[in-house]
Amino acid sequence: MLDRLEHALRARPERPAVLSATRTGATRVRATRGELAELAQAYAAALHARGLRPGDTVGVAVRPGPRALAVLLALWRLGLRGAVLDPGAGAEVLRARLALARPALVLADAAAQAVAGWARTPARRARRARLELPELAGLGPVATVGPRLPGCAPALGTGAPCTGVPVYGGTDDADAVIVFTSGTTSRPRAVVHSRAGLAAGMDTVASLFTADPASGGQGAEPVLGGTFFVLVPSLTRGAPVALPARSPAVLARQLRRLRPRDTYLTPPQLRDALGAGARFGGRVWTGSAPASAALLDRVRAAGADQAWGVYALTELFPAAAVESREKAAFTGPGDLVGAPLPGVRAAVDGDGQLLLAGPAARDRYLGEDPDPWVRTGDRARLDGAGRIVLEGRCKDMVLRRAENIYPGLYEPGLHVPGVELGVLVGVPAGDGDERLVAVVQPQRGVPEPALRAALSDPLRRMGTARPDALLFARIPLSGRSRKPDRAAASALAAGLLAAGRGGPA
Repeated sequence: MLDRLEHALRARPERPAVLSATRTGATRVRATRGELAELAQAYAAALHARGLRPGDTVGVAVRPGPRALAVLLALWRLGLRGAVLDPGAGAEVLRARLALARPALVLADAAAQAVAGWARTPARRARRARLELPELAGLGPVATVGPRLPGCAPALGTGAPCTGVPVYGGTDDADAVIVFTSGTTSRPRAVVHSRAGLAAGMDTVASLFTADPASGGQGAEPVLGGTFFVLVPSLTRGAPVALPARSPAVLARQLRRLRPRDTYLTPPQLRDALGAGARFGGRVWTGSAPASAALLDRVRAAGADQAWGVYALTELFPAAAVESREKAAFTGPGDLVGAPLPGVRAAVDGDGQLLLAGPAARDRYLGEDPDPWVRTGDRARLDGAGRIVLEGRCKDMVLRRAENIYPGLYEPGLHVPGVELGVLVGVPAGDGDERLVAVVQPQRGVPEPALRAALSDPLRRMGTARPDALLFARIPLSGRSRKPDRAAASALAAGLLAAGRGGPA
């Protein structure tokens, strides 16, 4: 698909490719299809002129948008391996990740350099160390993509001749991208996807987007979403992609004006948009964090024809999907995330951990041997229809009075009408024991007494896993996908309980 995308962009160069919203929600064109193709070609020429060759690693810290996509297309064309960097991860974490990936060059926009603290380095100090950025000594030079701000690294430059730039002709099992995941500062962990695996994942996403016969798999209906896995399939089939506005109020106006056929937002983005009065249409997809049946139902109630929850991992995107009606009809314990998508194989090991395999699975972890099975870290079972039902995280466990309690098995019961988000966390109670606390974030305007009454029956049905306390508070989120930060939620719960807040569940 990535090979086809360049041809698709040049076939209709005058058409919009990437869109964004003004404060009023009106659409503006960030890049046409021709501009995107030219930018990718210019980046490829600049990287080739710097001496980078197939198999070299390039670190990428560029905000989602036309430049980030053009960089990744250039890396693909040259057979380079892209290491996705999070500049906000902290200096020690970032240095450890760079030391593991060993990039020959880091491409970063001005915002990423400012967040990472790189751009604040005095220029004379950099000259004295004979490095663009001395913080990355021995870890590769840095080049700025896009406009430079004072103190930024030198520009990548796009003036190199585009003629004579080779197109990668190697094997599909070569590395394409590195994405950092779990691990520690001393031992970071990174997922490595091959070119074949990355292409397979995009084909799967494309099949989801074009599953509706009414679309015919073609057309220029806009798609709203900012991830690489949304941009590439959509642009390949001719649809422009609108980057979601950051402000919930602007996002609500953007949705009203744009009326996208397909929308991909994370659960926190959906909750914020719904709180701002957003209306939807067509199909809405959400993932990167748990999406309850109640949230999907709210999306449909706000006008969507379909609301889908996508189960995906850094190691395999996507793995399963479930539509709101199917999820709402599920009455068993656990969280139904759907049947494995075509090509995905699922199994459960002796400890109850979900294992996944398929063409889109990661090749290996950096520095480790390949393994066909992805160990998800999720406890799960396969029901009679072969669907995946999550039962909690293997590591997200609360030990209370010698009983192992897996929060994910019971958290779906907290999502009654009026609940924005709910988690179960352990709070230390001495001697290695823990208290189990339900932390619930109400929807705006919903009174706590009404929620406490609505939660009484679900809490009673938890049996021996019933929480010791119920707290109402805003749940901390973390990471790019804005998932619940369980450690921070546990610390918050401990502080509120110590202050006399909350009550028995």
